[in-house]
Amino acid sequence: MRIFQCHFCSGPIYPGHGIMFVRNDAKEFRFCRSKCHKNFKMKRNPRKLKWTKAFRKAAGKEMVVDTTLTFAARRHVPTRYSRDLVAKTLNAMQRVEEIKARRERAFYKNRMAGNKQREREANRKLVEENQHLLPKEMRTATEAAAEAETEESMVLDDSEAEAEEKEMVKIKIPVKVAKRKQTVSRGDGMDVD
Repeated sequence: MRIFQCHFCSGPIYPGHGIMFVRNDAKEFRFCRSKCHKNFKMKRNPRKLKWTKAFRKAAGKEMVVDTTLTFAARRHVPTRYSRDLVAKTLNAMQRVEEIKARRERAFYKNRMAGNKQREREANRKLVEENQHLLPKEMRTATEAAAEAETEESMVLDDSEAEAEEKEMVKIKIPVKVAKRKQTVSRGDGMDVD
């Protein structure tokens, strides 16, 4: 049983599943589902579609295969069995797995730390833009000083407005309301003034 890889999204294709397209030059393309097949026929670039593994690797979202951990190419020369060689190989395999796990953890932490930092910067910017919505205790010093100045100017404006009101004399002007006469003509159903 062989599990193929989707040519477009790099997902697994199990036996009895997927679509196989054979080009005129006898090159085989296997697709896990019709979505991948249609996107391939539309000549879309998998590195530009966010749901493909190619995009994730290109954008640094997924760890690219680490070349330092790949073993030497298989040698088709039979070697004589020795317990020491088997023990060393098992120890080496275990050590490689530890290194791989540690690198994956470090990669994940770095990637997530970048997201948190970007999120914090966006939050700080949002708070700076909307200082007026925060309670007075939580505002920054510059915002509090600016608000104090506006309050002082409002107090001065209120005192000036009171002084002007005392000087002004209210005068009432009577306004006549005339009633409109409307005549209705029954001929065409339109109102005429």
